[in-house]
Amino acid sequence: MEIFMKRQNHPFSAAAAALVWLCGLLTLAVMVFLVGFILIKGVRYLTPDLFSPTYNSDNVSLIPALVNTVTMTVFSLLIAVPLGVSAAVYLAEYAKKGSRIVKLIRLTTETLSGIPSIIYGLFGMLFFCTALRWRLSMLSGSLTIVIMILPLIIRTSEEALLAVPDSYREASFGLGAGKLRTIFRVVLPAAMPGILAGVVLATGRIVGETAALIYTAGTIAQIPESLMESGRTLAVHMYVLSTEGLHMNQAYATAVVLLIVVVALNGVSGLLAGKLTKGKQ
Repeated sequence: MEIFMKRQNHPFSAAAAALVWLCGLLTLAVMVFLVGFILIKGVRYLTPDLFSPTYNSDNVSLIPALVNTVTMTVFSLLIAVPLGVSAAVYLAEYAKKGSRIVKLIRLTTETLSGIPSIIYGLFGMLFFCTALRWRLSMLSGSLTIVIMILPLIIRTSEEALLAVPDSYREASFGLGAGKLRTIFRVVLPAAMPGILAGVVLATGRIVGETAALIYTAGTIAQIPESLMESGRTLAVHMYVLSTEGLHMNQAYATAVVLLIVVVALNGVSGLLAGKLTKGKQ
């Protein structure tokens, strides 16, 4: 106890605490500045023309891009989440602890998480668009995004599963439940808030992605009739408007809508995580 009190009164501890507070306040200030800048620049340009059903050079409507963003996000998650969670279940529950295969998979996923998105875009263009002859399409973009977010979902889901106490598994086995039943009825529900957090992070990456989608999904401002046609997302729409330099005000307005979409997704995920946590308790 005396040692603990001495550490608390040590000048280094006070300096470290002050540094942590300073870093936290600095991060908050940067976030407030960025959000405030986007809102001030873009809110006043949220006109009805910007939400027209079709895009043209006069209204530069963001509705096609918004629809494409939702479509690509849902389609990518429908593929990536089952694959990622299944891989995490294998690594956490079935794979032999400390085996070379597990180490190799973890090293690979961590390496893939750090690769720049432009590399994924070039791979998607060469493989999906050229080799498979799918051209610039929503399908090519979605599958490229799936490859991008899989490492993130695998790692976060695995950490969530490993965080579940072994006593949960032992209690389930003691009641006569099998391995598979224990995973689906006990382990996965307990780990669901952590898994959901990973899915939210992956969703944010999908919504904000530009480089990979320019090379695979294209930049055509339309609502495609099928996944084999090209289309742009909100982030690509904002990028194209800003690079053209003719509709900068609309680009800021698009950034506001993109910010609202991200905040809404985080809010919904927070509510779901809260309900799952209460249900578990």
